Amino acid sequence: MSTWSLDPAHSQIEFAVRHMMVTTVRGQFRKFTVAVDFDEANPARSTVEAHIEASSVDTGMEARDAHLRSPDFLDSAVFPELVFRSTHIEPNGDGYRIQGDLAIRGETRPVTLDAEIGGVVPNMQGGRRAGFSASTKISRKAWGLTWNGVLESGGVLVGDEVKITIELAAVQVETAAAKEPVGAAA
Repeated sequence: MSTWSLDPAHSQIEFAVRHMMVTTVRGQFRKFTVAVDFDEANPARSTVEAHIEASSVDTGMEARDAHLRSPDFLDSAVFPELVFRSTHIEPNGDGYRIQGDLAIRGETRPVTLDAEIGGVVPNMQGGRRAGFSASTKISRKAWGLTWNGVLESGGVLVGDEVKITIELAAVQVETAAAKEPVGAAA
């Protein structure tokens, strides 16, 4: 088992949700830390913990981002972080299923991510680099994110299903003593 630190320049946490039932709005979180204890010989023994700054939500439209930070959605002033902690990892075909607990707005619910290891390669500084991809879908209502608007034509303004995709690049930490998340996306 070795500890890997986040390479924030090559990592992203993104989401997508239906808008007015006809288009998809995409966004990302700009600030997060991720700690990975990765067992290359037995990836199922690995662990992942992510802390995401709720106020770093970015959809490319400041008015929408301010609404997402408000009590109608993430309430980032009261709940500054979204947190994911893995509880179990199991092989699934060519990839893995990562089961864990996701906390949003003070509510913690189980989620399952479909994940794959992109590979482990030497980096230019003489160390090692790994790539990981994961995705899941959640119901925002399960975390109390129920704000919506009814459309005159029928349907709702914001879809319930949120698709989450994660791309992580990590660099192996030289010493086993470094157990805290040293990388942060800024």
